[in-house]
Amino acid sequence: MANSIRVANVNAGYGAVRVLDDVTLDVDSGKTVVLLGTNGNGKSTLIKCLMGLCRPTAGSIVAEIDGVKHDLVGKTTEEIVDLGIVLVPEGRRLFPRLTVEENLLLGAFRKKAREQLKDNIAFCYEAFPRLAERKNQLAGSMSGGEQQMLALARALMEAPKILLIDEPSVGLAPVLVSRTIDTIRELKTKYQLTVLMAEQNFNQAIRIADSGYVIVHGKIAFEGKSADELHNNDLIRKLYLGI
Repeated sequence: MANSIRVANVNAGYGAVRVLDDVTLDVDSGKTVVLLGTNGNGKSTLIKCLMGLCRPTAGSIVAEIDGVKHDLVGKTTEEIVDLGIVLVPEGRRLFPRLTVEENLLLGAFRKKAREQLKDNIAFCYEAFPRLAERKNQLAGSMSGGEQQMLALARALMEAPKILLIDEPSVGLAPVLVSRTIDTIRELKTKYQLTVLMAEQNFNQAIRIADSGYVIVHGKIAFEGKSADELHNNDLIRKLYLGI
């Protein structure tokens, strides 16, 4: 079944400040789409719009879940999560004084996920053996890389159809960034996920991208329909590669 998102002509912001200006993008079923941009250009605001945390002032956001279309504008975050659209937030946002397993259990919010709780936690521990080893450890005492694993695993506890990932590289050493990106690729393939990843680390993001967009000052400045198109674009070469 198809699981995709269509964003069309979206404007959004905070009070009188407009952050997104006529943003249009597609996240096709089963693909990994990267949203590239430096800090302050609107990546996180767009993710918040998709999750019902920021309401657009214009435009449409339509998700197709298992072949059924849903208008996301006006839906609550709870309703959006219940459709199977799940966010791995920037900064991980774990509960530091709860254990690994307690954080995972809190991830199983939607009814379908609760029904599959035992199976979901089993495949999280299969996907992240380190978490199984440390299931009784407090989340706040883990390394940054381990916390990122836990944030991804917590999202998997929701049995997602579409996974939104906001800045997974923030606060991680370069070697851990590479491992995290590889993990996202493996999870996407293994669980047949549709993925939208907002990221400013171009060299890492491009390794798993099927397509992508560059956002500059709240506008889509370039759409690359393949990783090659992204890599060979003059704007990206200037902004990210210093060429």
